[in-house]
Amino acid sequence: MTAICLETKRVEKPWGRKDLWPGFEDAPEGGGPVGEIWFQDPRGHDPELLVKYLFTSEKLSIQVHPDDTAARAAGYARGKDEAWVVLAAEPHAIIGIGMREVMSRDELRASALDGSIEDKLFWKAVKAGDVFYSPAGTVHAIGPGLTLVEVQQNVDLTYRLYDYGRPRELHLDEGIAVSDPVPYVTPFVPLEASKGRLILADGPAFVLEHWARSGAGKLGGGDRTLWLVPIRGGGTIDGRAFVAGSNWLVEGDADLSLEENSEVLVAYPGRGVIPKIWQ
Repeated sequence: MTAICLETKRVEKPWGRKDLWPGFEDAPEGGGPVGEIWFQDPRGHDPELLVKYLFTSEKLSIQVHPDDTAARAAGYARGKDEAWVVLAAEPHAIIGIGMREVMSRDELRASALDGSIEDKLFWKAVKAGDVFYSPAGTVHAIGPGLTLVEVQQNVDLTYRLYDYGRPRELHLDEGIAVSDPVPYVTPFVPLEASKGRLILADGPAFVLEHWARSGAGKLGGGDRTLWLVPIRGGGTIDGRAFVAGSNWLVEGDADLSLEENSEVLVAYPGRGVIPKIWQ
């Protein structure tokens, strides 16, 4: 069998929640708010991508991530592009992504120091079903009242520029150096849905797809590893339960069977859509 069920890691955050999402137990009485659930390889490997669920009750810090070159210069394996798929959003939920206008890095630093960066970030109203691909260098912040899946390059590397007065470390020198303080232009490659398969993003760091499909078949990405995130419905993968709240790594081939009305996110590293993954 080549389908590997990834292990979950619950991460407490000051902006997290006690009530989570179907498929996950709520935070225990007396426990801290859970902000993230990570899915990690039980073999201890360091795969190229990492999948998380995020649960927000407050704004996350205004932050930025470095690209591969800057991250490797700082001693990390890779940089951090990321994408968000919004599963649920309270009324007036927002995500800040990109700046309202082009800024110099000196202007960005000054705004981070005096707090005006919060107003200079572009805050966009969001709803369930919205998707964003945020390349390295994009200044961003996720707002409160959101449940989302995040797909990212697998590195724990965040430079905080502003944190609303919370007593957490900022990383102004590193963050300003890797920031591209310009308005956000979506790098999505929207394609027409074909038999329930929709391409949400095509690189540069990874491809992200959404499937609304049912049936049974053989799954495989050739020499590219697949990440599968069931978000609605379910079925079986190599004879094991394939349900919301789980995340699977497929290396080689696997047998996948989906119930009616199932939805799955599929991600794999690199640029270029695999023509046939499931057949």
